[in-house]
Amino acid sequence: MNKIILRSLLAIPLLALVACGPSEKVAGDKTDQKPAAEAAAGLGEAPTGKLPEGVRPTAYRLDLLLDPRRDGFTGQVEIDIHMANAADHIWLHGKNIRVSEATALLPGGKQIPAQYQEMLDSGVAAVRFGEDIPAGTFTLRMNYSADYDRNLAGLFKVEEQGDAYVLAKSESIQARKYLPGFDEPGLKAPFDIRLTVPEGYAAISNGAELKREPAGQGLEKVTFATTRPMSTYLLSLSVGPFDVVERPAIPANQYRDKPIPLRGFARKGRGGDMKYILDVTPRLVEIFETELERPYPFEKLDIVAAPQWPSGATELSAAITYREQRILVGDTPAPGARLSLLGVHAHEIAHMWFGNLVTPPWWDDLWLKEGFATWGTPLALTIFEPNGGHDLNAAVRAISAMQLDSLASTRAIREPIADNNNVRNAYDAITYAKSLGVIHMVDNYFGADKFRPALGRYIESHADGVADAPDFYRVIGEETDSPALTETFRTFVEQKGVPLLDIALDCNKPGAAKLQIAQRRYRPLGSPIADTDQRWNIPFCFSSDTETQQCLMLTKTEQQVDIPGGSCPQWVMPNAEGSGYYRWTLAPAQWQALAEHFTDFSPSEQLSIIDSAFAAFEAGQLPQAQLLAVVRQSAHADQRQVIVAPLRYLQKYRGSYLGEEQKSAFLNFTQNLYLPILERTAGSADSEEQLLHSALLSFMALTAGDGDARKTLADKAIAFTGYKRKRDAEALDSDLYEAALTVAVQDTDGFLDHLIAMRAQLDDPRFESASANAIGRNRNPKQLDKIQQLALSGDMGTREAFGLIQQALSEPAVREANWQWLQQHFTEVVNKVPAQWRRQTPAFARAFCDKGKLTEVRQLFAQHGQLAPGHQRSLAQTEEQIQLCMALKEKGEALFEALPLAAN
Repeated sequence: MNKIILRSLLAIPLLALVACGPSEKVAGDKTDQKPAAEAAAGLGEAPTGKLPEGVRPTAYRLDLLLDPRRDGFTGQVEIDIHMANAADHIWLHGKNIRVSEATALLPGGKQIPAQYQEMLDSGVAAVRFGEDIPAGTFTLRMNYSADYDRNLAGLFKVEEQGDAYVLAKSESIQARKYLPGFDEPGLKAPFDIRLTVPEGYAAISNGAELKREPAGQGLEKVTFATTRPMSTYLLSLSVGPFDVVERPAIPANQYRDKPIPLRGFARKGRGGDMKYILDVTPRLVEIFETELERPYPFEKLDIVAAPQWPSGATELSAAITYREQRILVGDTPAPGARLSLLGVHAHEIAHMWFGNLVTPPWWDDLWLKEGFATWGTPLALTIFEPNGGHDLNAAVRAISAMQLDSLASTRAIREPIADNNNVRNAYDAITYAKSLGVIHMVDNYFGADKFRPALGRYIESHADGVADAPDFYRVIGEETDSPALTETFRTFVEQKGVPLLDIALDCNKPGAAKLQIAQRRYRPLGSPIADTDQRWNIPFCFSSDTETQQCLMLTKTEQQVDIPGGSCPQWVMPNAEGSGYYRWTLAPAQWQALAEHFTDFSPSEQLSIIDSAFAAFEAGQLPQAQLLAVVRQSAHADQRQVIVAPLRYLQKYRGSYLGEEQKSAFLNFTQNLYLPILERTAGSADSEEQLLHSALLSFMALTAGDGDARKTLADKAIAFTGYKRKRDAEALDSDLYEAALTVAVQDTDGFLDHLIAMRAQLDDPRFESASANAIGRNRNPKQLDKIQQLALSGDMGTREAFGLIQQALSEPAVREANWQWLQQHFTEVVNKVPAQWRRQTPAFARAFCDKGKLTEVRQLFAQHGQLAPGHQRSLAQTEEQIQLCMALKEKGEALFEALPLAAN
């Protein structure tokens, strides 16, 4: 019977009885009012955001033929639907799907023909019925087909080393490209999935594989167990000649009475490189179960290394899928590769509770899954390896969010999303890193013993369901009985911007030292941020040389705090323990005191000092001499994260403000700071020192222009790739791939052609990504045509093409030529880059720092913006960053002019 059904599906004519899905267009060819207005008569306006209330799926039964050797797929879906009111049509989702037959199956056996029609390019579709469907439950059955996507979206096909694979990238709103259904996070339902695949191919989905049966013509049907209720964005479908790595099940424990089957999947020949990630998985799962006091929610755990994947990883339920560069690291990964793997893996495991088990009902509460998974990552990793520096890595990430949060064009953590085209704009540093900083601040201030049990209660209360921010506030408030805690969350989650605390030390009255504190929104020079009455509930802790630490809640725009003891302190640290998500500034004498005592502070406090110093400089409130004093002190710190914290600022300023006459002073300044550290860490066996050495060596070569550092890296790249010599595979570890290959491309005649050839010969996914970026950093105008053609060719992956183009526009010597090429070939570039990244194409121009280019950027997107739906936020941020760069020009140039004195 199965064979007969399968052959029938294959024979279904593609000329649908109803309106078929449109042919593939450039994503963002935003005719989101399709020429179907007359066809939509009687339906009302198509919803651009949330679907109308009152129609919900209660179960899916999905049966697909997925053969990676073909160009497309066919199948059938049955959706059990509950409708609150009678209607002759419903709205759902589907994009570029050809529906050949649609039928409503009513209780009692009645069948009503239906018509499926895609209405908006964002993937909103209508299903009309021949008559009213009564309120209650019915089943919608659709037979359909579609082409595999070739740009890492929806159900896509990729080819690696001669083999083809099919994978589903469902998040955020990509499931609609292969499944007509209800593609919203809050519309959860259980899935029964059957896949017909080539005989012997691995098939992966969210449920455990139950059985395989012959399906004729060299095919077999794979049946999976019914899933828990889940959102469509978490759907996993992968088929191909994967290596399957079986591991012992994760044992039962006090929270879970059943073991968890554990498997790894990698493309053919690469299964052995999954050893490290599979080794660490059981312990990480155990840590989350213990900390949350809740069991792992699913019946199995598959770890999938996708040959290509548009993001670093996606938390598909029970089948976490990674871009293979992130996890195929072999038995002894380089320190940076290992750290990256641990970070992304802990994050995705955290999602099994935050997002998968408890799901936000809509994308405006994305932070409830991404923010808590980001916060849970260092929490788990610090338990996994207490001395691994994961708490400092988290502090660095939280601070990094303040760069984006300092823009007028930023957004709040929780902000309404009314258009499907803007969903991906919520996936940014605000959702991930700012949420991390805010949650950590609350956890640290109120105490883990108070906050974390309440978090477990929140998970338990909404398991298998959905929860939004008000639900979260309510449960947390009830469990902690602390209105201040929930109000802190509200003010930081629902307002955009970074709080700035102006701290004034008042010692005018003997024996009565005070702090005068005023809070306002941080605003850099040139910012269009207007003066407002914004106010936050800020958990504020400070310390001084006369008092260990004092904490209070700042709830007013201006407050006065008594310093116990009465005597006037020599220094005040306004962010004790460095856990506050805010910036601060002091009078010049107090800044000087902090710089002099810099090494007395904890590493997280040192990170806060560095960030607030650069922020004050960029706001015109800190002289360059005092900023450089902080930079000098940071080089004497004990922790890697503190030493390297100023590097990204120095790199940014160098690209915009360093003149030819200051280059030798800049090199001298950085050599004095960092060459002693390079010498000390060279050849170290300690992983943190290895990471530090790699970061500083890369900075000295690429930013400072140190000749010895460049030669060291070029020699490594030449030896590793075997340029004009026998290849030495041990000459270069993956942490230095990009820096070394970049220097070799820039400094070694003929190396570019050699590197392009090596990309086809060396099967190393990390090398593939790093080499694309290195090729983009070429400085030779005569080689641009070759590189630009490569970027758009089939020899360059879509992610790699994006990186190459971005890097090409960062090189001043060839920036103008690359910018002219980008404008002339913008449509081709948009077609090439991953679909979910097209909204970020304005960011290609962020290296510019002049009014003329600002005008050209605006003109480019005025003309072609429709090719990149949702680009408006990225464009606004790019425009603002160019304007801020211009506003800082005078101070930036003065900073480099001050270097000769600072170097002494």
